[in-house]
Amino acid sequence: MKPHFHKVPVKLETSFSIRNDVVPNFGTLWHYHPELELHYIKKGEGVRFIGDNISNFSDGEMILLGENLPHTWRCKDKYFEQGSDLNVEAIVIHFLPHCLGHDLLNLPEAYKISKLYERAKRGLVIKGETKEKLSELMSAAIHAENLSRLTILLSILSTLAESDEYETITNSHAFYQSNKIDTDRINKICNYTLSNYKREISLEEISSLSNLSITSFCRYFKLMTKKTYFDFLTEIRVSHACRMLIEDNLTVETICMESGFNNASNFYRHFKKIIGSTPVKYRSKYLNKYMLQ
Repeated sequence: MKPHFHKVPVKLETSFSIRNDVVPNFGTLWHYHPELELHYIKKGEGVRFIGDNISNFSDGEMILLGENLPHTWRCKDKYFEQGSDLNVEAIVIHFLPHCLGHDLLNLPEAYKISKLYERAKRGLVIKGETKEKLSELMSAAIHAENLSRLTILLSILSTLAESDEYETITNSHAFYQSNKIDTDRINKICNYTLSNYKREISLEEISSLSNLSITSFCRYFKLMTKKTYFDFLTEIRVSHACRMLIEDNLTVETICMESGFNNASNFYRHFKKIIGSTPVKYRSKYLNKYMLQ
């Protein structure tokens, strides 16, 4: 999808941005920016879109995004309901690659930071002890001032650069540029799909929403996302099925229908193709993992 360019606000007296957001939801805007982003979700759940990847997110997830990697965190529908008293919370750090000076990355002691920036272009989910250490550093950085802010950021970069406790998110990275028409159209398609994935969505319906003919819509969507619309819809349905398999004590057949699949054979086929295992094996893996903790 072709995302919107986002200008990250940074105060003139600071070299990077950090904030602790407590808000009803994370919004729906698909966007990118030249800053790297370290995003720690303290509270919230839903589906995240990062590059070409669609996955669930929940409390405690920490992600490092590289330069210009498009992304959005789309909370569950309950966070958007009128009158809801639910909130999400996240600590977010934005920083340009050279925010600590152009010479830093040329120092022999800092060569791993350049390698970190390159890995981050595909997005990284931070795990284990690294995540625990970083969560403490990020919390400390919120109220730090002057040189303390810089030393904490350097500690964060050092911790990330030295760690191998991460998983790569996307299959590739890319730089994006967009115009307002594409941005509005793709966001409209994305939000409509997330609100209606449980029922059948025809090409006639979604192309009409986009003010395009079916042929033009199919060509446009494939050009923007490198996948067909039905591939995109299926990935969203499977992502929601994964969450229900872990969180809800429902039968696989019920989850199949609740995720928008019209029959079990389609569900099993698409689930195995995307996840690499059957729904039953996927649920068993997480149940066994929970019991061993």
